[in-house]
Amino acid sequence: MKPQRSRSRNKNNRNRNTGNQGGNVVNRVFDSSGPEGKVRGTPSQVIEKYNQLARDAQLSNDRVAMESFQQHAEHYLRMLSEAQKEADAKREEQERQNRERQAERDEQERLNRERQAERDRERNEREAQQQAEEEKAASEQPEAVEEASTLVETPEESKPKTRRAPRRKPRPKDDGSEAPKADGGDQPEAAE
Repeated sequence: MKPQRSRSRNKNNRNRNTGNQGGNVVNRVFDSSGPEGKVRGTPSQVIEKYNQLARDAQLSNDRVAMESFQQHAEHYLRMLSEAQKEADAKREEQERQNRERQAERDEQERLNRERQAERDRERNEREAQQQAEEEKAASEQPEAVEEASTLVETPEESKPKTRRAPRRKPRPKDDGSEAPKADGGDQPEAAE
């Protein structure tokens, strides 16, 4: 027995992409079933084709066909216009979001610059305060030493004192006459 294929005869399944589609309508290719057969192309191409057919029908004095072609052209013109409005609205929304993000980045950068300037100012104040304290301590210190000292400084005291290494004792010279040799001891001592 042959397997059965389920076919839906529901009209809604045939044209799923018609109606409110989320794709790019401006560049999408349509198959339009017009009064004189199918017209295929992007909306602008379909509009141009139906307008041409309407002009041809007008030249042949076929008013009914002309109206029909104009209605088809108007349908695609409305669809194209609506898609362009949506694209423009989407672009404007994207630009608005970009401006908001840029404004937030600019604000954050401004705050960072202000914080850095505040940190630099605090650091400079600390350095100035530390330098002032060091200068004050340096200016007070010599005065205290001069006031406490009543002695006159001599030239010997002003020389920097350096420590010398301790002197080493000289080694005794080993000429062999003073100490006996340890190898035998049978040798006579030299007379003095």
